[in-house]
Amino acid sequence: MRSGFVAIIGRPNAGKSTLINALLERDISIVTEKAQTTRNAIRGIFDDGDYQIVFVDTPGIHKARHSLGRIMNQGAIDSTKGVEAIVLVVDGSKKFDAGDEYIAKNIPENCPLFVIINKIDLLRLPEVVAIKEIYKNKYPNAEILEMSAIENFGIRELLEKIKPLMKEGPRYYDEETITDKDAAFYVSEIIREKLLKFLKEEVPHELAVRVDEIQHKSDAVYIKATIIVDRESHKGIVIGKGGKKIKAIGIKSRKTLEEYFNKHIFLDLFVSVKEDWINNPKILKELGYK
Repeated sequence: MRSGFVAIIGRPNAGKSTLINALLERDISIVTEKAQTTRNAIRGIFDDGDYQIVFVDTPGIHKARHSLGRIMNQGAIDSTKGVEAIVLVVDGSKKFDAGDEYIAKNIPENCPLFVIINKIDLLRLPEVVAIKEIYKNKYPNAEILEMSAIENFGIRELLEKIKPLMKEGPRYYDEETITDKDAAFYVSEIIREKLLKFLKEEVPHELAVRVDEIQHKSDAVYIKATIIVDRESHKGIVIGKGGKKIKAIGIKSRKTLEEYFNKHIFLDLFVSVKEDWINNPKILKELGYK
């Protein structure tokens, strides 16, 4: 058995979560069009019997404007330490700027690095050539690969290049394990995904989901969860006129959760206002952001 860890890092919306989902052929990380959708480092486990590769999906590295943002950035940077390889996912349609320079300064020099030029389906050939040249100059020892994670192009090539970097070692997780996160985390992420998709830009990132209770019965799963918002006006936006918006969010969440649990879901959603929770160390710790 050869095994090891691979950190997947990059800017927000570069396609990191789409990539890890494609590598595992399972959705373990939520994907939306919103920047900074991923807040926690999520481990996804690839295991084909000969290799066990633990991929670590990380929050997008960005200019932090609050405590949560700083925690997310530090978590992403810390994930690059002590791994067998690093995969830097780049949105090929965006120009190299100060944010990319910041990432470059924080990548360990002695670790094998793959730079993935993602979303090449949106680019013309001269644009692909130009951006590859920029990253070749910035990371002379890295392997530069083209990819369209959403189209599943380049996924197998990356996997085959990572395998030889794995070392003789233990199976860190059982063969059947797909992720290190528990059911409560998955529930909270699914609800948050639906919130982000339904609310557009109305409540950008000043919301979180706390799972208060999960009860497993023979024929159903009963779930209680609280949506935490930053201000009273956001509570009204989440609930919507006559409760229509939160009802729609609940319906969509239940549908996805029933596929996960393979049982009927009873889901109770509540909305709670915690002013400036995004900068409150105690609340951030309660929500699992450390």
